[in-house]
Amino acid sequence: MIAVVCLDGRNGMLFHDRRLSQDRLQRADLMRLCGKRSLKMSPFSAPLFSEYQSRICVEDNFLDGAERGELCWVENRELRPYIKALEGIVVYRWNRAYPADVHFDIALPGDDFALASTQEFPGSSHEKITREIYLRRATHGEKPEEN
Repeated sequence: MIAVVCLDGRNGMLFHDRRLSQDRLQRADLMRLCGKRSLKMSPFSAPLFSEYQSRICVEDNFLDGAERGELCWVENRELRPYIKALEGIVVYRWNRAYPADVHFDIALPGDDFALASTQEFPGSSHEKITREIYLRRATHGEKPEEN
């Protein structure tokens, strides 16, 4: 599974059960990144992707059934319980600090994930959005799988 999150400058995700921000061009970039794959998400997130209804899969427990290579949009869930299933994490950074009471629960970069690529682009509501892609580090002599 590949998790996709949006974080502010202090790794904030939510404030009083509301997303910190949203951006139309960020969502378009994510859908390009998905290619032909669908994007899994919770019912909380589905209204945000209303223009992509045919390309999203909405389930209450979407992380529990996520398989290898599936992209999962995560806004209101902890990811640490799923860390062993994560192949990678895509982070969109707002490059601003907002009030937040829910923060991302995995350290990036860290022992498990290394930064593979970074790209900046202008958003519709943010002057600059940074997309970071982190991939799981090979451990214990494992070789990363080739695509």
